[in-house]
Amino acid sequence: MTTNQHETQQQNKQNALAPLIVDVAVPLGSYYLFKDAFGMSTFAALAWSSVVPAVRTVWSLVRERRTNGLAGLILVVNVVGLLLSFVSGDPRLMLAKDGGVSSTVAIGILVSVALGKPMMTAGLKPFLVKGDASRQAAWERLAGGRAEASTDFLRAERVYSVVWGVALLAECVLRVVGAYTVPVDTMVWLGSVVMVVAIAAGIVVSGGLAAGPMMDMVIAEAGAEEKAQDEKDRASGALVGAAR
Repeated sequence: MTTNQHETQQQNKQNALAPLIVDVAVPLGSYYLFKDAFGMSTFAALAWSSVVPAVRTVWSLVRERRTNGLAGLILVVNVVGLLLSFVSGDPRLMLAKDGGVSSTVAIGILVSVALGKPMMTAGLKPFLVKGDASRQAAWERLAGGRAEASTDFLRAERVYSVVWGVALLAECVLRVVGAYTVPVDTMVWLGSVVMVVAIAAGIVVSGGLAAGPMMDMVIAEAGAEEKAQDEKDRASGALVGAAR
């Protein structure tokens, strides 16, 4: 394997991970950190872990004039969790409720795919485009159905969100079942392990099936457009030279 191929694979893994780190892992991880490591109450942990998704949601509305679906969904889930924190103090119910966060996010992602607007795309796009104008234009052509590889690109876009929706839904099922079948003391730490494994699986699978191929298609499309423009410029130059 060449150095460039290795760097591309590493980049693809980072592209797959970054949106989940910002919009999902940071809020969920900070919740458990505040609750378990710092000993905060469920209410306080949920409140503080809502800061990042709240900022992300407001930033998207003010700066980009659009909503960040995933960050907004996490914020809604946390607000609901704050309200539910006043309900029963049953520890098993509280563990099951923690798993319900992932299920709400998962269902939101899968519904967005069914509606033709994959929720994870908003987070993935900046990490594939990287602020490059040619990649931005390539993405728009691919996503708009104006490129030869558009069909494959749109399929990969849906797959990326589906993979994460399924991974988070599976995590929820395992944690809810565990909440009522595994000793509470064991499930307190096992729940975090399940979450980490689910995210790791999502990174590997979504990177291989979707983020990596999408990156390749964006780069190829951008390169093809640049090549076509160069040929057009050379042809124009030749015509000008002939006219002289």
